[in-house]
Amino acid sequence: MTRRDPEEILSFFEARRSIRAFSDRAVTDGDIALMIRAASLAPTARNIQPWEFVVIRDKKRLKTLTDMVSPNGAMLGKAAVGILVFCKDTKYYLEDGCAAITQALLAAAGLGLGACWIAGDKKDYASRVGAFCRAGEGYRLVGLIAVGHPNERPSPTKRDVKDMMHRETF
Repeated sequence: MTRRDPEEILSFFEARRSIRAFSDRAVTDGDIALMIRAASLAPTARNIQPWEFVVIRDKKRLKTLTDMVSPNGAMLGKAAVGILVFCKDTKYYLEDGCAAITQALLAAAGLGLGACWIAGDKKDYASRVGAFCRAGEGYRLVGLIAVGHPNERPSPTKRDVKDMMHRETF
């Protein structure tokens, strides 16, 4: 593996922010495919790769979905695309699915897209969303991702590494 410039590496992480306001501009199928490819490259326990991704563009379906996951997921109604992340109900489905979502979010940032992770697992709407998407038996909703071109530039302050890194003991 070739070592990359540390600033280049961190640029994707620093660009990633939860975007909740989107423009009306369309998101290409290629960009969504790249996000899902990035998600599929996430680490996965025992290489099970339990994830499945449902892409929703239809505005009526996005509205129905938004109503199910609101108020937390209200931004989904303004997004160009919703990506629903389901995982087979394996021992480590949650860890695997969360890793996949994180990588999709980083890919979105690298593409100049805005995205926001909406909780799925353990939410009271999880089974309704699964039924809405016709997820098969044995699949769990890990989360939803609202995707679009950003119409805001949030820049929340992040903690400094020196304030959270401990050496040898807490």
